[in-house]
Amino acid sequence: MSKRVRVRFAPSPTGPLHMGGVRTALYNYLYAKKHGGDFILRIEDTDEKRFVAGAQDYIIESLKWCGIEPNEGADYGGDKGPYIQSQRKDLYKPYAMQLVENGKAYMAFDTPEELSKMREQAKQMGLPNWQYNAVTRSSMKNSLSLSKQEVEKRLANNEPYTIRMKMPRNVDVKFEDEIRGWVTVNTNNLDDKVLFKESGMPTYHLANIVDDHLMGITHVIRGEEWLPSAPLHVLLYEAFGWDTPKFAHLPLILRPDGKGKLSKRDGDRLGFPVFPINWQTAEGEIYSGYRENGYFSEAFINMLALLGWNPGDNKELFTLDELVETFSLERVGKSGARFDPDKTKWFNQQYLRAKSNEELADLLMPILNKESSDAFSKDYLTKVAGLMKERATFIQDILTDGDYFFNNIKNYDQKTIKKKWKEDTPQIMSELLEILKTVEPFTTQNIETAFSAYLNKNEYGFGKVGPGFRLLVTGKGMGPSMFDICATLGKNKVIQRMDEGIDKINALKSELSQS
Repeated sequence: MSKRVRVRFAPSPTGPLHMGGVRTALYNYLYAKKHGGDFILRIEDTDEKRFVAGAQDYIIESLKWCGIEPNEGADYGGDKGPYIQSQRKDLYKPYAMQLVENGKAYMAFDTPEELSKMREQAKQMGLPNWQYNAVTRSSMKNSLSLSKQEVEKRLANNEPYTIRMKMPRNVDVKFEDEIRGWVTVNTNNLDDKVLFKESGMPTYHLANIVDDHLMGITHVIRGEEWLPSAPLHVLLYEAFGWDTPKFAHLPLILRPDGKGKLSKRDGDRLGFPVFPINWQTAEGEIYSGYRENGYFSEAFINMLALLGWNPGDNKELFTLDELVETFSLERVGKSGARFDPDKTKWFNQQYLRAKSNEELADLLMPILNKESSDAFSKDYLTKVAGLMKERATFIQDILTDGDYFFNNIKNYDQKTIKKKWKEDTPQIMSELLEILKTVEPFTTQNIETAFSAYLNKNEYGFGKVGPGFRLLVTGKGMGPSMFDICATLGKNKVIQRMDEGIDKINALKSELSQS
Protein backbone atom coordinates (compact mmCIF):
# COMPACT_ATOMS: atom_id res chain seq x y z
CA MET A 1 0.00 0.00 0.00
CA SER A 2 1.49 3.34 -1.04
CA LYS A 3 2.03 6.09 1.51
CA ARG A 4 -0.31 9.06 1.73
CA VAL A 5 1.26 11.93 -0.22
CA ARG A 6 2.61 14.65 2.06
CA VAL A 7 4.37 17.71 0.66
CA ARG A 8 5.56 20.90 2.29
CA PHE A 9 6.27 24.49 1.41
CA ALA A 10 9.10 25.59 3.66
CA PRO A 11 10.00 29.26 3.18
CA SER A 12 12.47 31.24 5.29
CA PRO A 13 11.11 34.47 6.84
CA THR A 14 13.97 36.55 5.47
CA GLY A 15 11.80 38.99 3.52
CA PRO A 16 8.75 39.07 1.24
CA LEU A 17 7.64 35.97 -0.63
CA HIS A 18 8.80 36.19 -4.27
CA MET A 19 6.47 34.95 -7.02
CA GLY A 20 8.92 32.07 -7.56
CA GLY A 21 8.20 30.99 -3.99
CA VAL A 22 4.47 31.26 -4.64
CA ARG A 23 4.87 28.99 -7.67
CA THR A 24 6.72 26.44 -5.52
CA ALA A 25 3.86 26.56 -3.02
CA LEU A 26 1.34 26.24 -5.85
CA TYR A 27 2.98 23.15 -7.39
CA ASN A 28 3.14 21.53 -3.95
CA TYR A 29 -0.52 22.37 -3.37
CA LEU A 30 -1.60 21.03 -6.78
CA TYR A 31 0.36 17.80 -6.33
CA ALA A 32 -1.05 17.20 -2.85
CA LYS A 33 -4.65 17.90 -3.87
CA LYS A 34 -4.41 15.77 -7.01
CA HIS A 35 -3.22 12.78 -4.99
CA GLY A 36 -5.56 13.32 -2.04
CA GLY A 37 -2.64 14.21 0.20
CA ASP A 38 -1.53 16.92 2.63
CA PHE A 39 -0.01 20.32 1.91
CA ILE A 40 2.03 21.58 4.87
CA LEU A 41 3.46 25.03 5.63
CA ARG A 42 6.70 24.96 7.62
CA ILE A 43 8.59 28.14 8.51
CA GLU A 44 12.35 27.55 8.36
CA ASP A 45 13.75 30.34 10.54
CA THR A 46 17.08 28.81 11.57
CA ASP A 47 18.99 31.68 9.90
CA GLU A 48 18.72 34.10 12.81
CA LYS A 49 20.91 36.79 11.20
CA ARG A 50 18.64 37.15 8.15
CA PHE A 51 15.31 36.95 10.02
CA VAL A 52 12.94 39.79 9.07
CA ALA A 53 10.07 40.76 11.37
CA GLY A 54 6.67 40.47 9.70
CA ALA A 55 7.86 38.11 6.96
CA GLN A 56 6.06 35.07 8.40
CA ASP A 57 2.71 36.90 8.57
CA TYR A 58 3.34 38.14 5.02
CA ILE A 59 3.88 34.57 3.77
CA ILE A 60 0.65 33.36 5.37
CA GLU A 61 -1.39 36.32 4.09
CA SER A 62 0.04 35.84 0.58
CA LEU A 63 -0.97 32.18 0.45
CA LYS A 64 -4.46 33.07 1.69
CA TRP A 65 -4.87 35.70 -1.03
CA CYS A 66 -3.68 33.20 -3.66
CA GLY A 67 -6.21 30.62 -2.48
CA ILE A 68 -3.57 27.92 -1.92
CA GLU A 69 -3.82 27.52 1.81
CA PRO A 70 -2.18 24.56 3.61
CA ASN A 71 -4.31 22.06 5.46
CA GLU A 72 -1.56 21.68 8.09
CA GLY A 73 1.30 23.81 9.36
CA ALA A 74 2.26 27.17 10.85
CA ASP A 75 -0.94 29.08 11.70
CA TYR A 76 -3.02 26.05 10.67
CA GLY A 77 -2.19 23.42 13.29
CA GLY A 78 -1.71 19.68 12.92
CA ASP A 79 -0.30 16.74 14.88
CA LYS A 80 3.30 17.00 13.54
CA GLY A 81 4.07 20.45 14.96
CA PRO A 82 5.41 22.80 15.94
CA TYR A 83 5.77 23.94 12.33
CA ILE A 84 8.19 26.78 13.03
CA GLN A 85 11.77 25.52 13.25
CA SER A 86 12.89 27.89 15.99
CA GLN A 87 10.18 26.32 18.18
CA ARG A 88 11.68 22.88 17.44
CA LYS A 89 15.19 23.98 18.46
CA ASP A 90 15.73 21.29 21.11
CA LEU A 91 14.94 18.51 18.64
CA TYR A 92 18.00 18.83 16.43
CA LYS A 93 21.07 18.47 18.68
CA PRO A 94 20.43 14.79 19.50
CA TYR A 95 20.19 14.00 15.78
CA ALA A 96 23.45 15.83 15.10
CA MET A 97 25.17 13.94 17.93
CA GLN A 98 23.77 10.66 16.61
CA LEU A 99 25.64 11.32 13.37
CA VAL A 100 28.85 12.08 15.30
CA GLU A 101 28.51 8.82 17.27
CA ASN A 102 27.89 6.88 14.03
CA GLY A 103 30.99 8.34 12.40
CA LYS A 104 28.93 10.24 9.81
CA ALA A 105 29.75 13.68 11.23
CA TYR A 106 32.33 15.29 13.50
CA MET A 107 32.86 18.24 15.84
CA ALA A 108 34.93 21.11 14.45
CA PHE A 109 36.56 23.62 16.85
CA ASP A 110 37.99 25.97 14.23
CA THR A 111 37.14 29.60 14.96
CA PRO A 112 35.70 31.88 12.25
CA GLU A 113 39.02 33.78 12.31
CA GLU A 114 41.01 30.58 11.72
CA LEU A 115 38.74 29.60 8.83
CA SER A 116 39.09 33.06 7.25
CA LYS A 117 42.88 32.86 7.61
CA MET A 118 42.92 29.42 5.95
CA ARG A 119 40.83 30.69 3.03
CA GLU A 120 43.11 33.70 2.60
CA GLN A 121 46.25 31.56 2.62
CA ALA A 122 44.73 29.23 0.03
CA LYS A 123 43.80 32.22 -2.12
CA GLN A 124 47.39 33.50 -2.01
CA MET A 125 48.55 30.05 -3.12
CA GLY A 126 46.25 30.24 -6.15
CA LEU A 127 43.49 28.10 -4.61
CA PRO A 128 40.56 30.57 -4.38
CA ASN A 129 37.86 27.97 -3.65
CA TRP A 130 39.25 26.40 -0.49
CA GLN A 131 36.86 23.92 1.10
CA TYR A 132 36.65 22.11 4.40
CA ASN A 133 36.56 18.54 3.05
CA ALA A 134 38.03 15.03 3.09
CA VAL A 135 41.43 16.39 2.00
CA THR A 136 41.73 19.45 4.26
CA ARG A 137 39.96 18.28 7.42
CA SER A 138 43.05 16.46 8.71
CA SER A 139 44.90 19.78 9.02
CA MET A 140 42.06 21.49 10.87
CA LYS A 141 40.94 21.39 14.53
CA ASN A 142 38.22 18.77 14.76
CA SER A 143 37.31 15.52 16.49
CA LEU A 144 38.87 13.56 13.59
CA SER A 145 42.28 15.26 13.68
CA LEU A 146 42.59 15.84 17.43
CA SER A 147 43.18 13.14 20.05
CA LYS A 148 40.27 11.91 22.11
CA GLN A 149 41.78 13.53 25.21
CA GLU A 150 42.14 16.89 23.42
CA VAL A 151 38.53 16.75 22.27
CA GLU A 152 37.29 15.93 25.77
CA LYS A 153 39.41 18.76 27.21
CA ARG A 154 37.93 21.28 24.75
CA LEU A 155 34.41 20.09 25.52
CA ALA A 156 35.09 20.32 29.27
CA ASN A 157 36.25 23.92 28.74
CA ASN A 158 32.96 24.66 26.89
CA GLU A 159 34.83 25.59 23.74
CA PRO A 160 32.35 26.43 20.95
CA TYR A 161 32.15 23.99 18.07
CA THR A 162 30.17 23.21 14.98
CA ILE A 163 29.14 19.78 13.76
CA ARG A 164 30.11 19.04 10.16
CA MET A 165 29.07 16.27 7.80
CA LYS A 166 31.88 13.78 7.22
CA MET A 167 31.65 13.64 3.46
CA PRO A 168 32.91 10.27 2.15
CA ARG A 169 35.70 10.43 -0.39
CA ASN A 170 35.15 9.57 -4.08
CA VAL A 171 31.61 8.19 -3.81
CA ASP A 172 28.99 8.67 -6.53
CA VAL A 173 25.73 9.88 -5.02
CA LYS A 174 22.79 8.97 -7.30
CA PHE A 175 19.17 9.93 -7.02
CA GLU A 176 16.24 10.21 -9.41
CA ASP A 177 14.69 13.65 -9.77
CA GLU A 178 11.02 13.60 -10.82
CA ILE A 179 11.71 16.41 -13.32
CA ARG A 180 15.36 15.95 -14.31
CA GLY A 181 15.76 12.19 -14.25
CA TRP A 182 18.86 10.58 -12.75
CA VAL A 183 21.38 12.90 -11.11
CA THR A 184 24.89 11.74 -10.17
CA VAL A 185 27.38 13.76 -8.14
CA ASN A 186 30.78 12.62 -6.88
CA THR A 187 31.48 13.44 -3.25
CA ASN A 188 34.95 14.77 -4.18
CA ASN A 189 33.04 17.83 -5.42
CA LEU A 190 31.28 18.34 -2.08
CA ASP A 191 32.53 19.93 1.13
CA ASP A 192 31.92 19.00 4.76
CA LYS A 193 28.87 21.18 5.31
CA VAL A 194 28.07 22.53 8.77
CA LEU A 195 25.01 20.72 10.16
CA PHE A 196 24.87 22.33 13.60
CA LYS A 197 26.03 25.83 14.47
CA GLU A 198 27.90 27.16 17.51
CA SER A 199 24.76 29.13 18.40
CA GLY A 200 22.89 25.92 19.16
CA MET A 201 20.79 26.15 16.02
CA PRO A 202 20.82 23.61 13.20
CA THR A 203 21.67 24.68 9.67
CA TYR A 204 19.06 24.39 6.94
CA HIS A 205 20.50 21.03 5.83
CA LEU A 206 20.04 19.19 9.12
CA ALA A 207 16.77 20.80 10.20
CA ASN A 208 15.28 20.27 6.76
CA ILE A 209 16.04 16.54 6.72
CA VAL A 210 15.00 15.91 10.32
CA ASP A 211 11.72 17.81 9.91
CA ASP A 212 10.86 16.20 6.57
CA HIS A 213 11.38 12.79 8.18
CA LEU A 214 9.41 13.55 11.35
CA MET A 215 6.59 15.14 9.35
CA GLY A 216 6.37 12.18 6.97
CA ILE A 217 7.15 14.17 3.81
CA THR A 218 6.96 11.89 0.77
CA HIS A 219 7.84 14.40 -1.99
CA VAL A 220 10.20 17.36 -1.78
CA ILE A 221 9.15 19.80 -4.51
CA ARG A 222 11.40 22.86 -4.40
CA GLY A 223 13.37 25.34 -6.50
CA GLU A 224 16.30 24.46 -8.73
CA GLU A 225 18.62 26.44 -6.44
CA TRP A 226 18.46 23.54 -3.97
CA LEU A 227 19.64 20.96 -6.51
CA PRO A 228 23.34 21.30 -5.46
CA SER A 229 22.30 20.49 -1.87
CA ALA A 230 20.34 17.37 -2.83
CA PRO A 231 23.34 14.94 -2.78
CA LEU A 232 24.13 16.00 0.80
CA HIS A 233 20.49 15.50 1.74
CA VAL A 234 20.45 12.04 0.16
CA LEU A 235 23.57 11.13 2.17
CA LEU A 236 21.96 12.43 5.36
CA TYR A 237 18.91 10.21 4.83
CA GLU A 238 21.22 7.26 4.31
CA ALA A 239 23.28 8.21 7.40
CA PHE A 240 20.14 8.16 9.54
CA GLY A 241 18.83 4.99 7.89
CA TRP A 242 15.63 6.76 6.80
CA ASP A 243 13.58 6.44 3.61
CA THR A 244 14.50 9.17 1.15
CA PRO A 245 11.55 11.17 -0.24
CA LYS A 246 11.16 11.72 -3.96
CA PHE A 247 12.80 14.95 -5.18
CA ALA A 248 11.55 17.37 -7.82
CA HIS A 249 13.59 20.51 -8.52
CA LEU A 250 11.62 23.20 -10.32
CA PRO A 251 13.09 25.36 -13.12
CA LEU A 252 13.96 29.01 -12.55
CA ILE A 253 11.65 31.87 -13.46
CA LEU A 254 13.67 34.07 -15.82
CA ARG A 255 13.54 37.81 -16.49
CA PRO A 256 11.45 38.91 -19.51
CA ASP A 257 14.61 39.15 -21.64
CA GLY A 258 15.52 35.58 -20.66
CA LYS A 259 18.82 36.72 -19.15
CA GLY A 260 19.08 35.40 -15.64
CA LYS A 261 16.76 34.60 -12.76
CA LEU A 262 13.91 36.99 -11.98
CA SER A 263 14.99 38.38 -8.61
CA LYS A 264 13.27 40.30 -5.84
CA ARG A 265 15.08 43.43 -7.00
CA ASP A 266 13.78 43.18 -10.57
CA GLY A 267 10.15 44.05 -9.82
CA ASP A 268 9.48 47.76 -9.61
CA ARG A 269 12.78 48.42 -11.44
CA LEU A 270 11.39 46.70 -14.57
CA GLY A 271 7.87 48.04 -14.15
CA PHE A 272 5.91 45.06 -12.81
CA PRO A 273 5.37 43.36 -9.42
CA VAL A 274 7.33 40.28 -8.39
CA PHE A 275 5.53 39.88 -5.05
CA PRO A 276 1.97 38.58 -4.53
CA ILE A 277 0.99 41.45 -2.21
CA ASN A 278 2.59 44.74 -1.18
CA TRP A 279 5.61 44.52 1.11
CA GLN A 280 6.65 47.40 3.35
CA THR A 281 10.17 47.44 4.78
CA ALA A 282 11.01 48.55 8.33
CA GLU A 283 12.19 51.82 6.76
CA GLY A 284 8.77 52.38 5.19
CA GLU A 285 9.78 51.55 1.61
CA ILE A 286 6.96 49.80 -0.29
CA TYR A 287 7.46 47.11 -2.93
CA SER A 288 4.36 46.60 -5.03
CA GLY A 289 2.32 43.40 -5.14
CA TYR A 290 -0.08 41.87 -7.64
CA ARG A 291 -3.07 42.28 -5.32
CA GLU A 292 -2.61 46.03 -4.93
CA ASN A 293 -1.90 46.41 -8.65
CA GLY A 294 -5.41 45.21 -9.38
CA TYR A 295 -4.77 41.60 -10.39
CA PHE A 296 -7.26 38.88 -9.55
CA SER A 297 -5.64 36.13 -7.49
CA GLU A 298 -7.08 33.52 -9.90
CA ALA A 299 -5.35 35.21 -12.85
CA PHE A 300 -2.06 35.44 -10.93
CA ILE A 301 -2.20 31.75 -10.02
CA ASN A 302 -3.21 30.70 -13.56
CA MET A 303 -0.23 32.63 -14.96
CA LEU A 304 2.18 31.13 -12.40
CA ALA A 305 1.00 27.58 -13.08
CA LEU A 306 2.00 27.89 -16.73
CA LEU A 307 5.44 29.31 -15.88
CA GLY A 308 7.34 26.04 -16.12
CA TRP A 309 4.46 23.58 -16.58
CA ASN A 310 2.30 22.93 -19.62
CA PRO A 311 -0.88 20.87 -19.86
CA GLY A 312 0.10 19.23 -23.16
CA ASP A 313 -2.42 21.15 -25.26
CA ASN A 314 -3.23 24.77 -26.12
CA LYS A 315 -5.54 25.40 -23.17
CA GLU A 316 -4.41 28.43 -21.16
CA LEU A 317 -7.25 29.31 -18.81
CA PHE A 318 -7.68 27.03 -15.80
CA THR A 319 -9.63 27.28 -12.58
CA LEU A 320 -7.77 26.06 -9.51
CA ASP A 321 -9.83 22.85 -9.55
CA GLU A 322 -8.92 22.30 -13.22
CA LEU A 323 -5.24 22.84 -12.40
CA VAL A 324 -5.48 20.21 -9.64
CA GLU A 325 -7.05 17.76 -12.08
CA THR A 326 -4.53 18.42 -14.89
CA PHE A 327 -1.24 19.03 -13.07
CA SER A 328 1.62 16.54 -13.16
CA LEU A 329 5.33 16.79 -12.39
CA GLU A 330 6.06 14.95 -15.66
CA ARG A 331 4.99 18.05 -17.60
CA VAL A 332 7.16 20.47 -15.64
CA GLY A 333 10.09 21.57 -17.81
CA LYS A 334 13.78 21.43 -16.93
CA SER A 335 14.79 24.73 -18.46
CA GLY A 336 14.00 28.19 -17.09
CA ALA A 337 10.61 29.76 -17.85
CA ARG A 338 10.65 33.34 -19.15
CA PHE A 339 8.24 35.68 -17.36
CA ASP A 340 6.07 37.81 -19.64
CA PRO A 341 4.42 40.79 -17.88
CA ASP A 342 2.17 41.50 -20.89
CA LYS A 343 0.89 37.92 -20.86
CA THR A 344 0.17 38.33 -17.16
CA LYS A 345 -2.03 41.33 -17.98
CA TRP A 346 -3.76 39.23 -20.65
CA PHE A 347 -4.64 36.61 -18.02
CA ASN A 348 -6.17 39.30 -15.83
CA GLN A 349 -8.13 40.66 -18.78
CA GLN A 350 -9.59 37.21 -19.50
CA TYR A 351 -10.64 36.76 -15.87
CA LEU A 352 -12.21 40.22 -15.77
CA ARG A 353 -14.21 39.57 -18.94
CA ALA A 354 -15.38 36.21 -17.61
CA LYS A 355 -16.91 37.79 -14.51
CA SER A 356 -20.59 38.65 -14.64
CA ASN A 357 -21.59 42.31 -14.79
CA GLU A 358 -23.12 41.89 -11.34
CA GLU A 359 -19.86 40.56 -9.89
CA LEU A 360 -17.96 43.51 -11.36
CA ALA A 361 -20.54 45.91 -9.93
CA ASP A 362 -19.92 44.42 -6.48
CA LEU A 363 -16.19 45.02 -6.93
CA LEU A 364 -16.70 48.59 -8.16
CA MET A 365 -19.06 49.66 -5.39
CA PRO A 366 -16.62 49.73 -2.42
CA ILE A 367 -13.98 51.55 -4.51
CA LEU A 368 -16.46 54.22 -5.62
CA ASN A 369 -17.87 54.62 -2.12
CA LYS A 370 -14.33 55.36 -0.94
CA GLU A 371 -13.44 57.72 -3.80
CA SER A 372 -16.75 59.55 -4.38
CA SER A 373 -19.47 61.11 -2.27
CA ASP A 374 -22.06 60.11 -4.89
CA ALA A 375 -23.91 56.86 -4.33
CA PHE A 376 -24.29 54.65 -7.39
CA SER A 377 -26.87 51.89 -7.53
CA LYS A 378 -26.00 48.26 -8.16
CA ASP A 379 -28.16 48.36 -11.29
CA TYR A 380 -26.28 51.39 -12.67
CA LEU A 381 -22.85 49.88 -11.97
CA THR A 382 -23.95 46.60 -13.56
CA LYS A 383 -24.79 48.46 -16.78
CA VAL A 384 -21.47 50.34 -16.70
CA ALA A 385 -19.53 47.11 -16.15
CA GLY A 386 -21.28 45.53 -19.13
CA LEU A 387 -20.27 48.43 -21.37
CA MET A 388 -16.67 48.75 -20.20
CA LYS A 389 -15.39 45.27 -19.35
CA GLU A 390 -14.43 44.23 -22.89
CA ARG A 391 -12.04 47.18 -23.01
CA ALA A 392 -10.60 46.78 -19.50
CA THR A 393 -7.68 44.80 -18.11
CA PHE A 394 -8.15 45.83 -14.48
CA ILE A 395 -11.16 46.96 -12.43
CA GLN A 396 -9.47 50.34 -12.15
CA ASP A 397 -9.61 50.68 -15.96
CA ILE A 398 -13.41 50.77 -15.77
CA LEU A 399 -13.15 53.69 -13.36
CA THR A 400 -10.41 55.48 -15.30
CA ASP A 401 -11.56 54.94 -18.89
CA GLY A 402 -15.21 55.27 -17.90
CA ASP A 403 -14.76 58.18 -15.49
CA TYR A 404 -17.55 60.05 -17.32
CA PHE A 405 -20.02 57.55 -15.83
CA PHE A 406 -19.08 58.70 -12.32
CA ASN A 407 -17.91 62.31 -12.62
CA ASN A 408 -18.63 65.46 -14.55
CA ILE A 409 -16.31 66.00 -17.51
CA LYS A 410 -13.22 67.95 -16.47
CA ASN A 411 -11.12 67.53 -19.61
CA TYR A 412 -11.89 67.01 -23.29
CA ASP A 413 -9.58 64.94 -25.52
CA GLN A 414 -7.44 67.50 -27.32
CA LYS A 415 -6.49 65.22 -30.19
CA THR A 416 -10.17 64.69 -31.03
CA ILE A 417 -10.88 68.43 -30.78
CA LYS A 418 -8.05 69.21 -33.19
CA LYS A 419 -9.02 66.52 -35.71
CA LYS A 420 -12.79 66.17 -35.46
CA TRP A 421 -14.27 69.46 -34.13
CA LYS A 422 -14.82 71.24 -37.44
CA GLU A 423 -16.27 74.67 -38.18
CA ASP A 424 -19.77 73.27 -38.67
CA THR A 425 -19.63 70.84 -35.72
CA PRO A 426 -21.17 73.29 -33.17
CA GLN A 427 -24.21 73.81 -35.43
CA ILE A 428 -24.58 70.05 -36.02
CA MET A 429 -24.33 69.35 -32.27
CA SER A 430 -26.95 72.01 -31.51
CA GLU A 431 -29.35 70.39 -34.01
CA LEU A 432 -28.65 66.91 -32.58
CA LEU A 433 -29.24 68.23 -29.07
CA GLU A 434 -32.72 69.50 -30.00
CA ILE A 435 -33.58 66.11 -31.52
CA LEU A 436 -32.38 64.19 -28.44
CA LYS A 437 -34.54 66.39 -26.21
CA THR A 438 -37.57 64.89 -27.94
CA VAL A 439 -36.54 61.23 -27.53
CA GLU A 440 -38.86 59.46 -25.10
CA PRO A 441 -38.32 57.00 -23.51
CA PHE A 442 -34.55 57.59 -23.58
CA THR A 443 -33.53 54.03 -24.49
CA THR A 444 -30.61 52.72 -26.53
CA GLN A 445 -32.89 51.81 -29.44
CA ASN A 446 -34.77 55.12 -29.47
CA ILE A 447 -31.56 57.17 -29.29
CA GLU A 448 -30.03 55.20 -32.16
CA THR A 449 -33.19 55.57 -34.27
CA ALA A 450 -33.29 59.35 -33.76
CA PHE A 451 -29.55 59.67 -34.46
CA SER A 452 -29.76 57.60 -37.66
CA ALA A 453 -32.77 59.60 -38.87
CA TYR A 454 -30.80 62.83 -38.38
CA LEU A 455 -27.85 61.45 -40.40
CA ASN A 456 -30.11 60.26 -43.21
CA LYS A 457 -32.06 63.51 -43.39
CA ASN A 458 -28.88 65.57 -43.77
CA GLU A 459 -26.95 62.90 -45.73
CA TYR A 460 -24.17 62.90 -43.13
CA GLY A 461 -21.75 60.03 -42.56
CA PHE A 462 -21.26 58.80 -38.99
CA GLY A 463 -17.74 60.27 -38.94
CA LYS A 464 -19.12 63.78 -39.33
CA VAL A 465 -21.40 63.62 -36.29
CA GLY A 466 -20.28 60.74 -34.05
CA PRO A 467 -16.90 62.07 -32.77
CA GLY A 468 -18.35 65.44 -31.71
CA PHE A 469 -21.28 63.69 -30.03
CA ARG A 470 -18.91 61.40 -28.09
CA LEU A 471 -16.66 64.30 -27.14
CA LEU A 472 -19.53 66.30 -25.67
CA VAL A 473 -21.03 63.41 -23.67
CA THR A 474 -17.84 61.63 -22.50
CA GLY A 475 -14.89 63.93 -23.14
CA LYS A 476 -13.20 61.01 -24.92
CA GLY A 477 -12.25 60.20 -28.48
CA MET A 478 -13.30 56.56 -28.29
CA GLY A 479 -15.25 54.07 -26.18
CA PRO A 480 -18.31 51.81 -26.19
CA SER A 481 -21.50 52.45 -28.17
CA MET A 482 -22.67 56.05 -27.70
CA PHE A 483 -26.29 54.95 -27.69
CA ASP A 484 -25.64 52.58 -24.78
CA ILE A 485 -23.62 55.25 -22.96
CA CYS A 486 -26.41 57.82 -23.33
CA ALA A 487 -29.11 55.41 -22.19
CA THR A 488 -27.01 54.52 -19.13
CA LEU A 489 -26.18 58.12 -18.21
CA GLY A 490 -29.80 59.17 -18.64
CA LYS A 491 -31.46 61.95 -20.60
CA ASN A 492 -30.91 64.82 -18.16
CA LYS A 493 -27.15 64.28 -17.91
CA VAL A 494 -26.70 63.86 -21.69
CA ILE A 495 -28.72 67.00 -22.48
CA GLN A 496 -26.86 69.00 -19.81
CA ARG A 497 -23.41 67.91 -21.04
CA MET A 498 -24.22 68.69 -24.66
CA ASP A 499 -25.76 72.03 -23.77
CA GLU A 500 -22.81 73.15 -21.63
CA GLY A 501 -20.08 71.47 -23.63
CA ILE A 502 -20.48 73.15 -27.05
CA ASP A 503 -19.21 76.53 -25.82
CA LYS A 504 -16.45 74.93 -23.73
CA ILE A 505 -15.10 72.95 -26.69
CA ASN A 506 -15.37 75.99 -28.99
CA ALA A 507 -13.19 77.94 -26.56
CA LEU A 508 -10.71 75.04 -26.31
CA LYS A 509 -10.58 74.75 -30.09
CA SER A 510 -9.72 78.43 -30.31
CA GLU A 511 -6.94 78.08 -27.71
CA LEU A 512 -5.48 75.04 -29.46
CA SER A 513 -5.53 76.80 -32.83
CA GLN A 514 -3.48 79.68 -31.41
CA SER A 515 -0.93 77.51 -29.60
